[in-house]
Amino acid sequence: MNIIINGESISEMKKLDSESIDMIFADPPYFMQTEGILHRVEGTEFRGCDDDWDKFNSLDDYQTFTTNWLTECKRLLKPNGTIWVIGSMQCIYVIGSIMQNLGFWLINDVIWHKTNPTPNFTGSRLNNSHETLIWACKNKHSKFTFNYKTAKFINENKQMPSVWRFSVCSGNERLKDKNGQKLHNTQKPIKLLERIIAISTKQNDLILDPFAGTMTTGAAAKKLGRKYIMIEREKIYCDYGKLRLDEIVFEESEISRADLDEKPIKVTMKEMIDAEYFVVGEKFMLKSGQVKAELLIDGKLFYEGKIIDMHTCAAKAVKSKAKRLNGFDIWYVMRNNELVRISEIRELYRKSLKELAML
Repeated sequence: MNIIINGESISEMKKLDSESIDMIFADPPYFMQTEGILHRVEGTEFRGCDDDWDKFNSLDDYQTFTTNWLTECKRLLKPNGTIWVIGSMQCIYVIGSIMQNLGFWLINDVIWHKTNPTPNFTGSRLNNSHETLIWACKNKHSKFTFNYKTAKFINENKQMPSVWRFSVCSGNERLKDKNGQKLHNTQKPIKLLERIIAISTKQNDLILDPFAGTMTTGAAAKKLGRKYIMIEREKIYCDYGKLRLDEIVFEESEISRADLDEKPIKVTMKEMIDAEYFVVGEKFMLKSGQVKAELLIDGKLFYEGKIIDMHTCAAKAVKSKAKRLNGFDIWYVMRNNELVRISEIRELYRKSLKELAML
């Protein structure tokens, strides 16, 4: 846990236990297939992704490599685990096709819209201002983590869309070598990884990055209270990445804890009756105040001469075509001469249970 492994990704993944990983973030080689030297408008040389680790002899070689590392990822994921893969137009369609062939179940694709993209210096095509992320789970039956309310909170209380706007990594965030030059050509912004981890994992989940680079995934994981395994074949990235991770501290917050997505304590009407939050014989009413039903000792309602559960009763009382409605949203009781929704009383009971558990 919380380690950096300096080694080749596939061989190192083979050493890890099957179904041991909660989430994988993969930023694999893109197979950019760049040729020649690219110059900026003013004539200076632009250094794009020309590293040896991004070079393959052919598309067949790249497909074989991609199949091999994705196969290991599928083996390592827990049954309900998820994987995020990022890529450019050169590779993302190849990766997505292979993922589907391997049985991964696609959840979403996300567009990372770069707010400050590299210009197209030659003016020969559209400015490439985005990359694509694929979010997938192990199979169609996986009950994957999605912190929906946390995602909504991050997005100013609106549903999180599938287009995310972040600037490319630059300035003080970008790691530099001893000569002051950028250490890694494709370092990702930490805000991107923080969002991914916050919305698709829980605290103490174990995250794997098989192409860890400058350890951005590890930095985001540590900051949010997750565990990590980082695999990187280039020792220089490992050395600088370790220094980076040593400076990161856990920042506890409602986002890191995913408080908004905490599942409420399950309680029954019978429990709340026993705890005297409801009284046998009291009237359950609609919002209009119209008396509709009488509470029985087992939590069911007496309605129109029949004993019936409160959810089915709610549907009948409002004359819904549905067989059942959520009774906690429909029924009210009188408290201090005011109608109170029974869901509010349930929350008071849940709060009391939490306070009791903390003693």
